[in-house]
Amino acid sequence: MRLLLDTSVYLWWLADSRRLGRAARARIAAASQVYVSAASIWESEQRIAAHSLEADVRELARGITASGFIELPVTADHAATAARLPQGAGDPFDRLLVAQAMHEPMHFLTANEQLKPTPS
Repeated sequence: MRLLLDTSVYLWWLADSRRLGRAARARIAAASQVYVSAASIWESEQRIAAHSLEADVRELARGITASGFIELPVTADHAATAARLPQGAGDPFDRLLVAQAMHEPMHFLTANEQLKPTPS
């Protein structure tokens, strides 16, 4: 299984935060490939600038490979997929991450309840 981490999940992984539960850790461990989007680094930089995150953005970028994860670049196709999503599908970063997961395709691991699929 290929897995894309949302920004908060990635930050919690790096911090070894208890906010990242056992089930999420198990999904990460079981994945054949784990990706972190370049958009998550950009979102983190925006949080740092807004003083809602204290971190070094360069360290966050280096943390991708240091964690054994794979950096996922943002492409024009990702942006085009995001443009087709409903406007209520989260903030621009969320929409881009969802679009990347859809386009690649891969599973999206998020803590955002609004972005999780509803059970059928």
